[in-house]
Amino acid sequence: MITPEKNLWHCLGTCQEGGDIISWMMKSQGVSFRHTVELLREGDFTSLAAQPVKRSSITKLPTPLNASAEDQALLIQVVSYYHQALKQNPDALAYLNKRGLNHPEMIEHFKLGVANRTLAYRLPEKNRKAGAAIRSRLQTLGILRQSGHEHFNGSLVIPVINHGQVLEMYGRKLNDNLRKGTVYHLYLPDPHQGLFNLDALERNKEIILCESLIDALTFWVAGFRNVMASYGIEGFTKEHLGAFKHYKTERVLIAYDRDVVGEKAATALSEKLIDEGIDCYRIAFPKNMDANEYALSVQPASKSLGVVIRSAIWLGKGKAPVKPKSQPGHHEQKETATKNKTDQSSSFTAPAPAALARPCASAAEPITLEDKTQPLTKPLPAAVIPAASPS
Repeated sequence: MITPEKNLWHCLGTCQEGGDIISWMMKSQGVSFRHTVELLREGDFTSLAAQPVKRSSITKLPTPLNASAEDQALLIQVVSYYHQALKQNPDALAYLNKRGLNHPEMIEHFKLGVANRTLAYRLPEKNRKAGAAIRSRLQTLGILRQSGHEHFNGSLVIPVINHGQVLEMYGRKLNDNLRKGTVYHLYLPDPHQGLFNLDALERNKEIILCESLIDALTFWVAGFRNVMASYGIEGFTKEHLGAFKHYKTERVLIAYDRDVVGEKAATALSEKLIDEGIDCYRIAFPKNMDANEYALSVQPASKSLGVVIRSAIWLGKGKAPVKPKSQPGHHEQKETATKNKTDQSSSFTAPAPAALARPCASAAEPITLEDKTQPLTKPLPAAVIPAASPS
């Protein structure tokens, strides 16, 4: 018996079961709750007629992937699917908002996405020839695991795209309260490839280098577009170094987390870069903070991040190098031409005023740009200090 005005049904036979339209679809089509929601979202009401209850082995949703596409084309299709999914996913948008990253231009520019299990629902089942073929390829690429589940399930997905090629993908779990042992940071299974925000290298001689992609996006959203990221504290690759040398990078401002492992990694990296003739400075956040935490704690982020950039500490021996002639990056040139003050660059200027050059406050207390603070390090040398262009 069906009651249309209430969207309820009840079986008068031996099972005596009943429920709403969702339970009807689950029972009649043999699909999961999440799969049912996707079917209804797509407007698939063709399966509402009663049928024998069994698990369906034929996909009922349109497949967004072209099984005949080459690997790169297939990865681009996956990135595109995740990207469109994010725009309609309240949880993912809420996570970005929580991290201060709900920025439409950034989302579009870096093709951010979300993996929410719906891609797998749109693939032919593995007991079908087409399903086995496409799933095997996605497993080889690292999108699906051997279990058939999406590798980045439940994660914000940030692809690393260089010259139209998807070379890496990073996933950050949206939920911070998952079971013990859950890995919150995921990458494709192969060794790291590609450089996040390669445009920064092509347009600037000075680079802010973060420990994570989330931190790099934090600088980018605040207007500091000359930012890149390692893949964690041990994720500065030969490709990074080779690109720095190829593009003749002059200065790197290391913005790793200010914890024990972050400090150790920053010191080791600076030694490697200085040996290659690249000047290094350390952006020092309050103890046990990373760039994103700091930017969220001290608003507006465009100013607070400018403070730590201008207060960056020279990591070389002796005095800091003499200030080179200023060479505005691509975004600075664009800003001058268009009078758009959104973009900023961290290119050097004369030493910052004492009020701006002082180190940041301890994370134990509320932080504002006017707070009195205690130095995190020895006083800065009276030499060139990295500085941000006015916002």
